[in-house]
Amino acid sequence: MKKIIIFALLLCATVFASAQRRDTIERKTLTEVSVKSKAEGMSRLGGAENGQKMGQEVLFRAACCNLGESFVANPSVDVNYSDAAVGARQIKLLGLSGQYVQLLIENLPCFAGAASPYELNYVPGAWMNSIAVSKGASIVKSGFQSITGQIDVEYLKPDKEQGVDINLYTDSRLKTEGNAVANIHLNKHLSTELLLHGEKDWLHHDMNKDGWHDSPAIGQWHVQNRWKYVNGRYIFHGGIGLLREEREGGQMKGISDNPFRVKLDADRVEAYMKHAVLLDYAHNTNLALMATGSLYNLQGEFGRRTYSTKNKDLYARLMLEHEFNARHQLSAGLSLLMQGKDERVWPVRVPEGMVGGYLLIDQKPETVPGAYAEYTYKPSHKLTMMAGLRVDRSSLYGTFVTPRLHAKWMVSDMMTLRLSAGKGYRSPHAWAENHYLLASGRDVTVAEDLRMEEAWNSGVSAAFYIPVGEQTLKLNAEYYYTNFINQLVMDYDSDPTKISIGMLKGKSFSHTVQVDGSIDIDEELELMLAYRYNDVKCTYGGQLMEKPLTSRYKGLLTVAWKPYMGLIQVDVTLQLNGGGRMPRPYREVDGVLSWDKRFPAYPQLNVQVTRRFRHVSVYVGGENLTNYRQPVPVFCADDPWNDMFEPTLIWGPVHGIMAYAGVRVNI
Repeated sequence: MKKIIIFALLLCATVFASAQRRDTIERKTLTEVSVKSKAEGMSRLGGAENGQKMGQEVLFRAACCNLGESFVANPSVDVNYSDAAVGARQIKLLGLSGQYVQLLIENLPCFAGAASPYELNYVPGAWMNSIAVSKGASIVKSGFQSITGQIDVEYLKPDKEQGVDINLYTDSRLKTEGNAVANIHLNKHLSTELLLHGEKDWLHHDMNKDGWHDSPAIGQWHVQNRWKYVNGRYIFHGGIGLLREEREGGQMKGISDNPFRVKLDADRVEAYMKHAVLLDYAHNTNLALMATGSLYNLQGEFGRRTYSTKNKDLYARLMLEHEFNARHQLSAGLSLLMQGKDERVWPVRVPEGMVGGYLLIDQKPETVPGAYAEYTYKPSHKLTMMAGLRVDRSSLYGTFVTPRLHAKWMVSDMMTLRLSAGKGYRSPHAWAENHYLLASGRDVTVAEDLRMEEAWNSGVSAAFYIPVGEQTLKLNAEYYYTNFINQLVMDYDSDPTKISIGMLKGKSFSHTVQVDGSIDIDEELELMLAYRYNDVKCTYGGQLMEKPLTSRYKGLLTVAWKPYMGLIQVDVTLQLNGGGRMPRPYREVDGVLSWDKRFPAYPQLNVQVTRRFRHVSVYVGGENLTNYRQPVPVFCADDPWNDMFEPTLIWGPVHGIMAYAGVRVNI
């Protein structure tokens, strides 16, 4: 009842504020500003895929320091809270973890292997121009990896208007951040762009006084130089980037003579290029070659355990697109994926494989050449059908086929239906993607018979556009089902002394139902309300159980109020996160359970106020204003050398109320 009252009070307060300003402020409409707002805000993807695109107007409704903080107002994407060991955050889509979501930077894959737990922190918010989120098995042109969806991030482009954008941020935890994006047009054909990012946590936090860092202190700097050349029918786009990050957590200083330390050092070098030639204007025929490569080194210390890895990743794609006519379109191409790792873990309990005190992970390089074709049929403006098929051959797992189908039917001006079905695959990276588990006091074991992950995904959605006076109520209802054939399973339940990582033995599936609606009350007030229900189950130790640390449902209310012709903007986001199952607890010496069997539902309230000037925007805000915190984020925090020590079971916020302020400057 309390949560319902909070929702009602927030809605009433917003409507009351709207009514008050109608009596005191003369309404003025600037058509140019209105058009720009819609173009940069939230919009549905125009093709057959079901999804949304978020522009900078939506991204700036929160502090948005990085990609992980850009989904606060998105009803479809959840972001897990940072674990108390390494601070890794992971998105969830359709109730499943982010490793089943393909992350792209401008249509190129990125952050594979050991970098994937930190990928959300590696994409600065001030660099982003837009984010496109598609649900379900995505198009085969982008690869075979997408199972539950795809997120494609577009950075600011080198050929945008010349100038410098600066973003400065600080918060009540004394985290500071600075960003700069500078564009220079060298001539009418060539432009370049420099992107800079730096952040630093100056304090170490322990709000619940358990002697353990709530989250590690992070220091990061990130720089990219990007170029774009356009001359007639030829386009080139390329760049290089460098990243350096340090994380320090574990026990607070002075707590123990033998402190449990968590420390990670990461370095990353990346480069990419895109070449495109328009061969035929009449049929939009173009040929493109794109490639990206990266080197990623990570050194991790987790108490007495260490993990180190050197990742080498290369991806290239050659593609040809052609429109035969308005009804028939074809996209076809070749791709090559190469991944190599040199991983070492010390010490772990294994029957064999110890060399010089280290476990050398037998991770042979994987090479995956592939080919794809994607056909789009548009018999009318109301119907679009897109069928894709790709064939790939992995040097480790053999040949596999990826079929996918999307359809869009505009039943009327008020209703649009979308349907999708397809298969997805993933190569397992057991240690690389789960190395943070080494902070646990339990033994971490990885099975030897790992196989490629494989799943089917299907979904249906209906979008309704209902006139309400002079405005339009936009409703969306959708259902998605994901069924795994092979899956890499992390098992906390079968043995209280171990965390076992191995292949699925039984069933694993996800059902997701979501309903959301949005409406512009007038030119100044926008409302969005959403509800999502997840039924996610997996087999652990021969028993089909609810997936742990996964909320059963989520309610979301967002309010955007832009009075004074948008010079001031107030953004309010209220979430109600449903409860879920904890991993099976064990009984301590006194017979008491180590933790509750389930975690409760909890609300979260975020508010931000922005004041816009001609070239400057100043914003202040607060996160988690409900001040809800997970009561016990670290189990056995007073004895981290205990076999039952567990800092990885995070389901809710660790920090309480957090205030922040920042400024955005355009020169």
